[in-house]
Amino acid sequence: MKNDFVSKGRSVSDLKAHLVLTTKYRRKAITGQMLQRLHVILEDLLVKWDCKLVEFNGESDHVHLLFQYHPDLQLSTLVGNIKSTTSRRLRQEFTEHLTRFYTKDVFWNGSYFVASCGGVTISTLKQYIELQDRPESGDSSTIPLPHQPNG
Repeated sequence: MKNDFVSKGRSVSDLKAHLVLTTKYRRKAITGQMLQRLHVILEDLLVKWDCKLVEFNGESDHVHLLFQYHPDLQLSTLVGNIKSTTSRRLRQEFTEHLTRFYTKDVFWNGSYFVASCGGVTISTLKQYIELQDRPESGDSSTIPLPHQPNG
């Protein structure tokens, strides 16, 4: 994955999250057509939240999303919006199919899995931080300032 930094306000970030959503009762309700439609819905929805869908796939009872987001965003609020919007849209567009699985207006399980992830492993990042050019211990006030011409 290439570096795809997001600049917003006074920060530059590269935050990505892996989200897994499961169907209510783990019913195998998702079809290939629903998965394709869900992909489009999620791309559009994430753009509205100033996010970017990096990768998406799923099986008949769950989906995986990898998306980039900005640190201003509260993940739990975004996940709640993703679940409610996609559930509503899928139930509207695939009513006949989903009534075979659910008698109520439900689609996703109440819980979800989310994990932060980045472009490098934790061990690589830890090593990078450890190898920083640390200043020698001592009083930094003894280091003379560069000469500034009077102007």
